[in-house]
Amino acid sequence: MPTKSANVTARVQPEIKRQAEAVLERIGLPVSVLIDTLYRQIIMTGGVPYSLTVPKLPTRDGLTDEQFDEMMEKGFDQARSGDGVSVDEAFAKIRDGI
Repeated sequence: MPTKSANVTARVQPEIKRQAEAVLERIGLPVSVLIDTLYRQIIMTGGVPYSLTVPKLPTRDGLTDEQFDEMMEKGFDQARSGDGVSVDEAFAKIRDGI
């Protein structure tokens, strides 16, 4: 097995680094193994092994005032009628998707 002696240095935002490393720690994957695996996938696929597209999710900048008001009113009506989920349940669903 070849000796690992090359270093990779990257500057990232501290909070992004902290969050990513927390996820990696939960799944038991060292950062160095992740980077090695990513590099191997780049070699095998001849490119970045995942999509680098911007998701088409609605953002405030992309909505007219009327569209934003309609979206907020719909959410308010759902909350008022109890047709929704708790904050804890919503975040649990988000975490499960990561």
